[in-house]
Amino acid sequence: MSEQLTIKNLYNHMDETIAKDIFEGATYPWEILPKISGFIKELGKTLPADEYDQVGEDVWIAKSATVFQTAYIHGPAIIGKNAEVRQCAFIRGNAIVGEGAVVGNSTELKNVILFNKVQVPHYNYVGDSVLGFKSHMGAGSITSNVKSDKTLVVVKNGEEKIETGLKKMGAMLGDHVEVGCNSVLNPGTVIGRNSNVYPTSCVRGVIPAGHIFKRPGDVVKKDNI
Repeated sequence: MSEQLTIKNLYNHMDETIAKDIFEGATYPWEILPKISGFIKELGKTLPADEYDQVGEDVWIAKSATVFQTAYIHGPAIIGKNAEVRQCAFIRGNAIVGEGAVVGNSTELKNVILFNKVQVPHYNYVGDSVLGFKSHMGAGSITSNVKSDKTLVVVKNGEEKIETGLKKMGAMLGDHVEVGCNSVLNPGTVIGRNSNVYPTSCVRGVIPAGHIFKRPGDVVKKDNI
């Protein structure tokens, strides 16, 4: 087992998501992806009516959240307290948007968990992914969630290969990850806590916690970590 890829090492702020119970019993975060839809449907039924409105089939939106009229939300979905879903955002379903999170202009979400304070604010695509507390994806950065040959996604950590058994898996971002503008996170990407990705990068495999991805083969440890 690769410890740096486990839930406990990627996410130190499990209290910063309404979905923390979905991770119980799992080792790696991608294991929860097939469970998101059913989890939302059950969790939504328990949300207090004085804090959340059910606005459609399996769609719950916090009364304190801001959702622009041009945004589209398909269930199952939960939009957390004080979150913002901005103009022309497209939430395709199976999405949990955490408290204080921002889903921006023309951003598309599908089968994702965004921890609290996550920002995907401009022209992002995030599919079959988990984004940790206060992680941020710069304008135009996306997760690619299907391999071009349609084979199952394998997480590659150096010489180690971990079979996910999933045809669709985007990226697992730890807490406080910063992804630069117009970057592509290829299927099976895992980025450790407090790491940064330079703009216009093409990323695959594993970036350890506390590192900076400059280009393939040029990943350096942060001085202040």
